[in-house]
Amino acid sequence: MTTATTTTLPEGLESFVTSAGWGDAAVEPLPGDASFRRYFRLRRASGETAMLMHAPPPHEDPAPFLAVATWLGEHGLRAPAVLAQQAGEGWVLLEDFGNDRVRDWLDEHPADERAVYEGAVDALVALTKLSAGPWAPYDGSVYLREVRLLTEWYAPAAGLVVDEAGYDAAWQAALAPLLARQGDGITVLRDYHAENIMLLAGGLKDQGLLDFQDALAGHPAYDLVSLLQDARRDVAPALEAAMLDYFLAATPYDRDTFLADYALLGAQRNAKIVGIFVRLCKRDGKARYLDLIPRVWALMERDLRHPALAPVAAWFDANIPAGIRAAGGGKIAA
Repeated sequence: MTTATTTTLPEGLESFVTSAGWGDAAVEPLPGDASFRRYFRLRRASGETAMLMHAPPPHEDPAPFLAVATWLGEHGLRAPAVLAQQAGEGWVLLEDFGNDRVRDWLDEHPADERAVYEGAVDALVALTKLSAGPWAPYDGSVYLREVRLLTEWYAPAAGLVVDEAGYDAAWQAALAPLLARQGDGITVLRDYHAENIMLLAGGLKDQGLLDFQDALAGHPAYDLVSLLQDARRDVAPALEAAMLDYFLAATPYDRDTFLADYALLGAQRNAKIVGIFVRLCKRDGKARYLDLIPRVWALMERDLRHPALAPVAAWFDANIPAGIRAAGGGKIAA
C-alpha cells in the first residue's frame, strides 16, 4: 500500500484495507466535509478504484449509513455498493462513484443544468411512491430542535438578545398544519443537494446518492427544498419554479398546499443552516462557512414572505433588526 500524499493516515487503515483485499492499492486522501468523516480513494495499478470512508467512533457511527444504503439499494435507488466494512471501527469500503459531482459538473457544463436537476427530482419522485423506511420520525420536536440552532448560535454571535420562547411558539403555530398533513411521511435523506449527488456512466439522469446517513421519515417537500434552495450553489428562481412544476406533475399533491409546506420547510431548513454554519465557525473553527450565510439568509427571507409563515415572519420583524436582515444576517466575527 502506498500513499499519494504526505497526509497522515488514520490508525487501522492499512489493516482494514488489506483485510478487504485492497492492500496493493495506493491511498489518495480526499477533501473533507463539515463532519468528522474522512474519505480516501483506493487505486490499483490496473486502474480499478474504490472509496474508503472513515467514520471514527465516538464522533461518527457508520451503521446508519449502511442501513440507509441497503434500504435505498433494495428499493431501486442508487446508493454506492458496500464492498467491505468494519462498522465498529468506523471503516467502510464502497463502490467509487467517480469524480463527477453535480456541483462540479454544472460549473463546467451549465447547459446541462435542467436535465441534471430533472434527474435529481426523479429520485425524489421515486421516494414518494415508497412507504417510509424504518427510520425515526421527522416530527415537530426535531423541527423545533433544529430551528433553535438560530437562536442558540446565530443570535448571540450577532450580538442579539431575542425572545426564545416566542420563537418556539411561532414555529409551533406555523408547523402545526404541516405536521397534520405529513402523517407517516416518506424517506427523507435530509442533505440532498448538488454536492451530494454524483453523475454516473449512464448519462445526466444516471445519478448516485451520497451522505444520506441521517435519513428520517418526514415530509416529501423537505429534500426538494434541500435540492432547490441549495446553501452552496445558486439555483435560479426560474429553475426552482420549473422543478417544482416537474415534481408536482409527477406526484398527487395539491399544488397550493404543497407550496405552503415547501415554504415552511424552506424557512425551517434555512434557519437551521444559519445556526449550523455559525456553530461550525465558533465551535469547530471552520470560518469559511460564514461566507455561505448571506445566500441562505436570502432564501429564508423569501420563504418568510409566504402566508404560511406569518407567525414566524412576525417574530423576525420583532427580533431581528431590518438592517441586519437586509445585510444577509449581518457581520459575524470569525
